[in-house]
Parts: sequence; C-alpha cells; structure tokens
Amino acid sequence: MEGLALLFISLVSLGSVFGQVSYTIPEEMAKGSLVGNIAHDLGLETKRLLSGKARIYTRDSDEYMELNRERGVLLVKQRIDREALCRQTTPCALHFQIVLENPMEFYSVTVQITDINDNAPTFEGSEMKFKISESAIIGAKFVLERAEDLDVGINDLQRYELKPTDNFALKLHNNADGNTNVEMVLQKPLDREKQEQISLVLTAVDGGEPQMSGTMLIVITVLDVNDNAPVFTQPTYKATVTENSPKGTVVATVTASDADQGSNGKITYSITNKFDDIKMLFRIDQEHGEVTLIGNIDFERSRSFQINLLASDDGGLTDSCKLIVDVQDVNDNKPEINIMSKSTVISEDAKLNTVVTMINIEDKDTGENGKVQCFINENLPFALKTSTNNFYSLVTDSDLDRERAPQYNITVTCSDEGVPSLSSGVTLTLQISDVNDNAPVFERSSYEAYIVENNTPGLSIFTVKAKDDDWNQNARVSYILEDSTVNGVLVSSYVSVSADSGVIHAVRSFDYEQIKDFQFRVKAQDGGSPPLSSNVTVKIVIQDQNDNPPQVLYPVQTGGSVVAEMVPRAADVGYLVTKVVAVDVDSGQNAWLSYKLQKATDRALFEVGLQNGEIRTIRQVNDKDAVKQRLTVIVEDNGQPSRSVAVIVNVAVADSFPEVLSEFTDFTLDKEYNDNLTFYLVLALAVVSFLFITCVVVIISVKIYRWRQSRTLFHSNLPVIPYYPPRYSDTLGTGTLQHVYNYEVCRTTDSRKSDCKFGRAGSQNVLIMDPSSTGTMQRIQSEKNILDEPDSPLEQKPPNNDWRFTQGPRPGPSGPHMPYGTHIRWTPKSGTRATGGPEVAMGTGPWPQPPTEAEQLQALMAAANEVSEATATLGPGTMGLSTRYSPQFTLQHVPDYRQNVYIPGSTATLTSNPQQQQATAQQAAQQALPPPQVSAQPEPPKAAQTPASKKKSTKKEKK
Repeated sequence: MEGLALLFISLVSLGSVFGQVSYTIPEEMAKGSLVGNIAHDLGLETKRLLSGKARIYTRDSDEYMELNRERGVLLVKQRIDREALCRQTTPCALHFQIVLENPMEFYSVTVQITDINDNAPTFEGSEMKFKISESAIIGAKFVLERAEDLDVGINDLQRYELKPTDNFALKLHNNADGNTNVEMVLQKPLDREKQEQISLVLTAVDGGEPQMSGTMLIVITVLDVNDNAPVFTQPTYKATVTENSPKGTVVATVTASDADQGSNGKITYSITNKFDDIKMLFRIDQEHGEVTLIGNIDFERSRSFQINLLASDDGGLTDSCKLIVDVQDVNDNKPEINIMSKSTVISEDAKLNTVVTMINIEDKDTGENGKVQCFINENLPFALKTSTNNFYSLVTDSDLDRERAPQYNITVTCSDEGVPSLSSGVTLTLQISDVNDNAPVFERSSYEAYIVENNTPGLSIFTVKAKDDDWNQNARVSYILEDSTVNGVLVSSYVSVSADSGVIHAVRSFDYEQIKDFQFRVKAQDGGSPPLSSNVTVKIVIQDQNDNPPQVLYPVQTGGSVVAEMVPRAADVGYLVTKVVAVDVDSGQNAWLSYKLQKATDRALFEVGLQNGEIRTIRQVNDKDAVKQRLTVIVEDNGQPSRSVAVIVNVAVADSFPEVLSEFTDFTLDKEYNDNLTFYLVLALAVVSFLFITCVVVIISVKIYRWRQSRTLFHSNLPVIPYYPPRYSDTLGTGTLQHVYNYEVCRTTDSRKSDCKFGRAGSQNVLIMDPSSTGTMQRIQSEKNILDEPDSPLEQKPPNNDWRFTQGPRPGPSGPHMPYGTHIRWTPKSGTRATGGPEVAMGTGPWPQPPTEAEQLQALMAAANEVSEATATLGPGTMGLSTRYSPQFTLQHVPDYRQNVYIPGSTATLTSNPQQQQATAQQAAQQALPPPQVSAQPEPPKAAQTPASKKKSTKKEKK
C-alpha cells in the first residue's frame, strides 16, 4: 500500500521558509504505517526536525497522523475511515501543517485518502411493499428505494438487478447530481385473479474487487382499478433559504395532480430521502405539499440540500420530483485566531524582525464575510506581518529594553468585512529576558565616613550601596576593595569590604596621632557575563580620642638626683619660681591643659597658673618658711574623660647655694608604693596556695581510694584476676607487651646527689625507662638501645646483671604485684642505702607488710614538700620537675621509706648493697643466661652518672 503514495511538493519563500507536500494513501491503513519521508520530501535534515521541535498542527481535534522526528517520516496515528471522515465528498484529504521553531517555520501537508471497497451496497429497509391496480397500464413506473454504498468511485454502486422479470422490468435514471433513480416498469398487465401478490428481489451490486452486493425484497399487492397516477407540475423545484432561519419557515410548496376521482385521486406527499439529514431539517405537509424548516441550517456545514419528494394516491400510483434548496450565507462567524507557535520569552537584545509568534486566522463565512484584517495595539515595538493567506507573523519592530518594559501584553485583534463586522482577539504575554547591559551605579559619587580612633578591629564603619538596573544574576552586585596603599601599606590592612552587603569594616585599630585620614576605592561588579563594574572613592576620617595623658617637659623628673628651684628669702609677692611645661599629643580640646596645685609643704606660699603652669609666690617669703618646699602639681587635659599627670617640684627657700646644699644632703626621695606589684604578689601567693591544697586533697583521695580497693580485694572470696598495667613486661621476657621502660630514681634530700639507674628492654629480662621521659638524662639518648623513631621496636641488648633475678619462685598471674611501671627509692643525704637481709637480696624473702595509714600520710606530706623544694632548687642541668612528675612519674608514685624497691611480678627486692647485687648477679647468670657458645654477651652500657653515683663508683673502685 505504501507504493500507492503520490508526492507533490511546492516550496514558497515568504519571510520564513514555507512549503507544501501532498501524499495519497488508501483508507484503513494499519496504525504506524508509513505515509512518506517528510524530511526528505521537504529537503530538511533529521536533526533540523529535532532541534526545531517539529510537530503537527491541525485545526481539528482528531489527529490521524503523527511525526517521527528521529526518522523524519509521517506515520498513521489511528485507523482512517474515509466514509466517516468525508462521507461522499471527493476527493477526501487531510490538511495539516508541520511547525518548526528556532527559527520558526511551517510547511503545509495534504494527505489524500483513497477509497477501498470496504462497504457493501445497503438498502434502508429490507422490504418494500406496493399496492398496484390490476388496471395499471403497461409502462407504469414504480419508484424503488435506491441502495446506498458509502464507497466512492469504482467501489460505489454500479448496477441493479431485479428478479424475476415476468411482469416488471428495471429502469434506471441518472440525475445531474450523480445519483440514480431506480424505477420498476410494468411490462405485462397484472391479473389479480391469477396472482394477487408478487414477490421480487432487488439486488444492488458495486464495482469493487471483490464485488459486494445488497438485496431488498419487493412485495406487490395487486389492487383493482386505479389507472391514473399523480403527476407533479414540475420535475424539479428550486428554493432559497437564509442560514439561521427560524424553525417553521416555509421553504417551498410542491403540487401534483391525479386524473382519478374519489379515493383514487387523493394525493399524499412524502419525503423519500433516506441516508442524509433531510428529514431532520425539513418536513412536508402530506396534504398540501408545503415544505417547512424544522432544524437549524448552517451554511458552513452545507450550502445546498436536495429533497426527494413523492406523490402517491390511494391506488398506489406515484410520481416523484426533487426540491433543490440553496442556503444563503450570513455573517455569523467570528474570525478564529489559532496560535501555531509562540515564544513566551525573548531576549532584550533580539534583532529586528525576529519572529515571536505565528498565527493562523480562519473565518468560516464566505465572500466579504470571510475577509479578515488583523492588527495589534499601538506603541509597541512589534509588528504583525502577513506571510501567506490567513497566516500572520508577529515580529520585533524596534529595539527592546527590559529595564524600560520587562513585559508586554500584546493584543491581536482580527475583524471581518461583513455587515455587521465581527471580530475576535487574543492577548499574548511576552516576557523580556535580561541582558547584562547596565553597570552598577553607586548612590553617591563619593563617600566620606568618620571613625573614632582606638576602635575595635572588625568594627563596621559604614555601608556603600550600588544599584544595578538589570535583573537576577546580572543585578547581583559584589563589592571589591581595589588595591592601593596608604603610607606605603596596603589598604587591605586598614579596611575590608563585605562582598555581598558593601559594609566596610575596620581591620585594625586606628591611631589619630599616626594617621588622620586616608582614601581608597571600592569597585561594584555585577554577576553578568561579561561582568560590568563601576567604582567610587571612599574617604575615612579618623576622629581624635583622649587616649594620651599630658607629658611633662619641664621640670625633668629624675629618679636618682634631686632638682630644686631656689627662691630668695627676699622674694616679693608674685615672684616667678618656675614654670611647669607640658604637652598633649591629642588634638582639639583633648590637648587643652590646665594646671592645679595638689599638695604643697606650705599652700599659703605658692600658687600655680591655671593655664600657663607658672608657679609664683602669693605672699612675702619670711625667715620662718622652711628651706625645703615640695610641691605636687597636677597637669590635666580637657578630654572626656580627662587624663592627668602629677609632677613634683622641689623648691629651696634660701639665699645661698651652700645653705641649700646643707639642707638637701639628707633629702631623700619618697618611695611610692607600687599597687600593681602588691596585687600581683598577693595573686601569686593565692594561686600557689590553692594549687598546693588541691594537690594534697587529690593525692589523699587517690590513696584512700586505692587502699579501699586493696582491702576489698583482700576480703573477697572471688578468684583474683591479675591486672597488668599498660606496657608491662616481666623480667624474664615472658610478658605480653615488651616495649616498656622502667627506671629507678635514687633520691636524697640534696637534689645534686640524686642519681637514676636505667634498665634494658623488657625482652632482655630487664626493666627499661619509657623513651618519652625527658630531663637531663642525655646519655641514655646517645646509647644504641633506643631507636630514632619512638614507635619503632627496640634493639636487642645484653641483659643487665644488676637487675638479674634468681629462678626462685615468682608470683604468677594470680599472685600479688604492684600496678606501677615506675619505682622510686629515696636515699638519705649521706648517700647510703639501707639493705635487707640475704633472704631479701636473693629474692626468696616474703613481701613486706603494707604501710600503715600514718606511713602513707607521712609519704604524701614528704612528696608535697619535695614538689615545693624541687620548684625552688632545680636549676639548669638537673632533672627538671617536668621529668620527675611526668605522667609516668606522678605524685601517686609514693616512695617506700623502708629503702627497698619491689619489682612487679617478682618476689625479688632490689637494694644498693654491692655484695648482695654481686651474689645475685652471679646466681642469675648461672640460671637465666643462655650457654656461652650460643652468643657472646657484650658488656651492657652504663647509666648516666650523677654526682651521687660518681661517689659510689669511687668507693667500689677502692674496694
């Protein structure tokens, strides 16, 4: 079926590109069937259909076609029934437009629907009855109901067949309108006595392939004696009626006559139209033949009507005629405005003659009533141009400015030329999109602001404001501080500008005595692309504040020597003794100085000028006046609040210098009491006392808590689960965490005689000090047994014989142990250490009894005293307090005053007795060390020596 499509293309260029394409397809094509390659036929590319959002525009609500943009083809959207679409109208065609955008274009498409033989001829009734007199003459005509075939052309009704043909023959009459009247002609006289009723079959056959037919039964009743048929005065009648005429309007009157008399001459009129709407619009009076209007006539739907009339008498004789009714048009339809395509937004920089909207105008009236003129309201930058018949384009006619008019309401009015004229209108709302064509404008040409010196950094000074007439992002103003310098310093170190609000903040505290004012420029920049900007000059004026006290230039105040002014005893009243000279670096009234006499040895003798600071006598000097006179003068400025300074003036009332010298030999300067120093001393004393009391309370609380815990565990019947503190390692290398350092601190009451002994790594059956320890233990850092990285595993070193244990019984996991990795042994100032018996030295003796509460309290007090003493006595090169009391060495590690150190996880007790250490080392070497042939044991490095340890080593060498 696709091969039957015919193509006709016509291209016309009128402003925008337009064209016309015609296709021919048969009806009843399946949904999705191909109509034609519209892109190829119009000379368009497929991507143009996609970018232009091609779509089908049709005036009707039903859409039979659809456009495939990707393939560029027209497809059947739904089944097309030509008979339902066009009835008997030929040719039958679909008219629609293909509309594209960017730029706007449209193309007219006509799809002609050809008929197929899908409808058989049909009669309205399945049976038709006649009453014919037996006296009917040969040649009498009887009008039969014609069949209706909805198909057209060759598929339409082609012929009729009547069977049997004994008495009647079939006669056809072709009318000018293309219809065929079917008549049955009597060929042989009827004889009622022989055959009272005759049955005939009328068959209608079309010319389609395959042929289709329809039948109707004709039943004839033979009557007696009626030999004259009615006859119309005219075979064709014509009448004219105006559309929209009211119901009941008489259209025409037809007349027929019958030569018979009586009942055989009584004529009855009727309308014989079967397959149209004639009977719904017209009615005929059966007796008088008057045709009247019973429905609404619309010229736009049908311009003429053919009414088939029948006149019949009671004898069954009939005659027929037709009435042609022409409809006159009336201007009863307004022009219809159809928006084919429109833009709701257009840029303000759009070029002239840019198409905004395409409009199609249709008026269903004819003649002058169908002529339409369209126009838009005045004073708009748009024009309405005609592209083709009844198609208009709304284009830009002048430049657009969104800031002047952000939106246009365009009213398109169309009116016809009928009388009276009818019109219709539509309002189009068009938004003007913004273009960044306006730079920000400041509210002022320049700004000047004032700020008082000594301001807080970050203080808001004032705000600059700029306005941008653009919209949205193009009107978003950002404020930028332009680079410049003030006295060689970047202005950004003085002020800052908020990018969003334009608030200017002070970056630093200003000093009026250093800078009085400065200028800089602020740029306002919008967010358009490219951005537009403008700038403004801002001047900041710094106002003075009374922040400087007066400075005394004379007399010069010295701390070591005494300066005195001499006044002879013969001085008169008003004698100028001296003049206090002072200045104030502030300005204005903050620098106005006044002088007042605060204290004087003899107030009745001197006075000070309020404005000039001159010290003069106010009475005669006499012999009773003291030689030494001390004046305190207050110099005060006029600021709010005011600031002042005191100056002491020493005056000697004498006539000669030796007299003054003798009087001033014991003249000593008064010592002023320093209030600030006293405050700080009292504060420091209070803080130290508070810390001391807090430490004592915390230590006592911790000790009591642990003592209660030990008592609870001691009386508990539950199995004892040993607690191994973090980084604990036993001395035979069988512990879980080996990288631990333990150390022994040997303390005397004299810190300079203290020493520390360091062990090896736990995996070497020795105790090692934590590498995070600090202080003056510098030698241990130089040894190779500690790596550079704190987290790295320790290097293996030979065991230290001084810390060997015997293979005697040691407490296992359930035995008692001390929960500390650091142990302290205190040594008296004499440097000797108490030792236990041999049993203790060999690690076989019992554990010592726990200390009593009195001993614990004594130990706490001793630790507190040690803290105070260490703070006062430690100097460079000694073990600092931070090392003594580090997290591994806190006040909770209270020493055992029984002079022994107990190693956790073992029953051995370390002592300072050299003989016991030597015996212990020998026995441990025999039991714990591996065989000599396996690996040689290098000599362990010695711990760093302190003054106390050096004395011990000297004694060992002598022995």
